[in-house]
Amino acid sequence: MKVVTNSIWRRSLIRLHAPSHTNHDSQDIEVYDTTELYGETGRFRVLQFSGEAVQGALDLDHPRRVIFEYPRAMIHLMEAGNPYFEHVFLIGHGIGTIAGYFAEKQFTVAEVNAKVVEYSRTRFGYTQDNVLIGDGRSLLEAAPDQGHDYILLDAFTAAGTPPHFTTLEFFRLTRAKLNGHGQIIMNLMGRSGNDRLISAIHTTLCEVYPYTRTFVLPGEGRADLCNILMTASARPIPCQSRHMAGFSEITPGLGHVIRDR
Repeated sequence: MKVVTNSIWRRSLIRLHAPSHTNHDSQDIEVYDTTELYGETGRFRVLQFSGEAVQGALDLDHPRRVIFEYPRAMIHLMEAGNPYFEHVFLIGHGIGTIAGYFAEKQFTVAEVNAKVVEYSRTRFGYTQDNVLIGDGRSLLEAAPDQGHDYILLDAFTAAGTPPHFTTLEFFRLTRAKLNGHGQIIMNLMGRSGNDRLISAIHTTLCEVYPYTRTFVLPGEGRADLCNILMTASARPIPCQSRHMAGFSEITPGLGHVIRDR
């Protein structure tokens, strides 16, 4: 989970844990409480990587609330695409927002960083016993073919989405692991204007799936980094714009096909 915002964030915070260095990534992780989050006053608990990359936030007064726009939009895409879905493979755990929201569903969650999982349980109340520690692509390879209604990608490092989750070979793997009406939904970072990487990811995705849709949460300018949701399926992808939490649909330009090196 990663959130980009252009708002000024003034915070009054209480640190719950000093930054913790991990072996899986060069980023520090910290958890803290704050009384202001992106201009909203309240009581919030935040999981953050180095460089102020927010990975998740909990409203302490309303723990079931989904704070950020992009998971709300992903939830709508899932419910609109298949309200009776059961099996989901999620790459990137964060604080467990989406898997926790759908606690009655069968989620398999892949998370490379054990410290993130520990904090999700001890600081954010995640209780599901469905998280595997390891690289999401490798864990997905071991999953049963045609066994999932959704594959969700929400994995980030300091450099953005790990490249091995954006290649032709990876998207072919996802299609093999989805059932006939299955869908992949990805949370990416990019620009609403001409973004070469977003165009390349979209072009690569179109090599594997006949139907794709892309949505952006607009920033202040076309050059600003934004959350971008990209989804693909073997079938048409329904959604209702009023339930997309402020995301607008865009059509990425033509790019190159990304392949494993």
